[in-house]
Amino acid sequence: MAEKTDGSTVLKPSEAKVKPPPMYQVVMYNDDYTPMEFVVEVLQLFFTLTRERATQIMLKVHTEGRGVCGIFPKDVASTKVEQVIAYSRQHQHPLQCAMEET
Repeated sequence: MAEKTDGSTVLKPSEAKVKPPPMYQVVMYNDDYTPMEFVVEVLQLFFTLTRERATQIMLKVHTEGRGVCGIFPKDVASTKVEQVIAYSRQHQHPLQCAMEET
């Protein structure tokens, strides 16, 4: 908004309304073919989880059909999904992974 003082125009600084970028959760889905040990390996490798935490998530995937591996910005989540799927296919496992906005 402009104000007039002494014939000159002075602009008041406006507050920037910046909100954080949306976050996405990376979700892994259960299947009947991928070994549990491989799922733990993937969780440790791509999500830098401890063996204990990776095992907890693997069991959640196994018992509930899905488990959240982590929450990330969109580009990071997308990259992790692609890495997990590529690694799984390379090792001939049908492990499914996707991202969902939180």
